[in-house]
Amino acid sequence: MSDIEFRRATVDDIPAIVAMLADDPLGSRRESPDDLTPYLEAFRTLDADPHQHLTVAVRDGRTIGTLQLTVIPGLSRRGSKRALVEAVRVHADERGNGIGGRFMRWAIEEARRQGCVLLQLTSDATRVEAHRFYERLGFEASHLGFKYHL
Repeated sequence: MSDIEFRRATVDDIPAIVAMLADDPLGSRRESPDDLTPYLEAFRTLDADPHQHLTVAVRDGRTIGTLQLTVIPGLSRRGSKRALVEAVRVHADERGNGIGGRFMRWAIEEARRQGCVLLQLTSDATRVEAHRFYERLGFEASHLGFKYHL
């Protein structure tokens, strides 16, 4: 397996990112890879915000993974910053090769580099395998999450 580069996403990565977001039972119901307009608008917003790190994993010029790392300044924990990981995906034909673990270890190190004291994430309750993956990496299921759809 050739080396993998983790880098900031560019507009050229958007089709591959959206395809990965749509390539699972949950994403297939909420994503629309046939119309990239809203994703391109969101990318411009993300790309302009220094607290947002939309990142891709690339091997041999092919985008094979993505995640969004958000640095959140706050008052709690003595004014500490925390990081939030969202939308972690690895291309279907790359799963099981350790890419997800490498990518999450990159996110942990990047959060440290950004001065964060905590890295947190949410995972849909139905993603039992993902929960096991995060626990193997040392994440603790310490909170109960809630959502309010607007």
